[in-house]
Amino acid sequence: MGNKTTRIQLVGIIILSIGSFFINQVNAQIDSSSMKHTKGNQLDFWDILNNVLYKHPPVREDTSAIKTGKLRTSILTGLEYSQITGLDAAISSTVAFYTSNTTDANLSYIKASIHYTQKKQIKLPIHGNFWTKGNKYNILTEGHYYKFPQTTYGLGGYTTIADADSIDFSYINLYQTILKKLAPNFFLGFGYNFDYHWNIKEVNSRPSIKTGFDQYGFTTKSIASGVTLNLLYDARRNPMHPKPSYYLNLVLRNNFTFLGSDNNWQSLLIDARRYLHFPNHSSNTLAFWTYDWFATSGKPPYLSLVNTASDNYMNMGRGYIQGRFRGQDLLYLESEYRFGITNNGLFGGVIFANTQSYSEPLSHHFEKMLPGCGIGVRFKLNKFSKTNADIDYGFGANGSHGLFFNIGEMF
Repeated sequence: MGNKTTRIQLVGIIILSIGSFFINQVNAQIDSSSMKHTKGNQLDFWDILNNVLYKHPPVREDTSAIKTGKLRTSILTGLEYSQITGLDAAISSTVAFYTSNTTDANLSYIKASIHYTQKKQIKLPIHGNFWTKGNKYNILTEGHYYKFPQTTYGLGGYTTIADADSIDFSYINLYQTILKKLAPNFFLGFGYNFDYHWNIKEVNSRPSIKTGFDQYGFTTKSIASGVTLNLLYDARRNPMHPKPSYYLNLVLRNNFTFLGSDNNWQSLLIDARRYLHFPNHSSNTLAFWTYDWFATSGKPPYLSLVNTASDNYMNMGRGYIQGRFRGQDLLYLESEYRFGITNNGLFGGVIFANTQSYSEPLSHHFEKMLPGCGIGVRFKLNKFSKTNADIDYGFGANGSHGLFFNIGEMF
């Protein structure tokens, strides 16, 4: 009971801290009308391609003004590398569009990709973020299919490479959420989340050694099926390239056996972000992100526990392989500085630092911080939707490192 009370108190402290952070920043809100923008032509991938293919490149229509009915498409192929996947060949695409002509309309988008790795892993994620006319409703859709042999290390922050347990499984999920506007930028809604892992098996397991997965409760399949209550504050107009703004998403998920879940359990997600220009009158961006997850009651399946890169876009914890750390509760904080390299907007750069901490399986306390940091480059794919291709190299503790790839900003 004491441990659960401590968790609830900690959640309260985090919520109050986020609230205080938002309130204290109101007076520091940046007046975007005073921004000094670099003059001259802006370039992106399609401009470069047209210059290569055509002696007299066609003039591209400037769609920077909000216009409905236009699709802003970005497609990218590339190679990633991490210790868990080896080389990862990926094709990624983003389609962005507006449903309103007003200046405060939010950008809707669909992101999808297909990955095949050197270790014969398959990943097919798709995400949709749709805003109806006047931002009255926000419809969020997420789906994944994984065939994903990987290594897991048990629970908490003290696990080592020696705790490695090779597992194989297939995974599919479907998340659907509908939110209604209650006030400017403020939304309330409900959703349904479904997670199904099957064909779970430990590869090359040694019967004499009890792994962290075994200790938690090994199963050959698991189902988590539940409803969510969602509270959203989203002042970003373009989530692919946020300007100074705030974002806060609270998701309370209740999984029930009558909906098909293996057992009843509950979780709370807190996802908060802050973006500001630094220095004040530049276009460089300083961004902050906290991503905190708590199993508030019951026992989630092992593969449904929060872990490194288990956020929707698998971007959390750069510097560590996916699934390197896992636990029943997570505290996560990241900051990133985004700056231009060329005046035409074609290239930019980032530096970032993060830290993650997981509750320990015995004490249920947060005892160890796990830092990461790195650098990256940005290449403009579409100057009208301001969509970038991201290539980052991250470093973690004890020699952990990896190459990370994304379309749109990491958060």
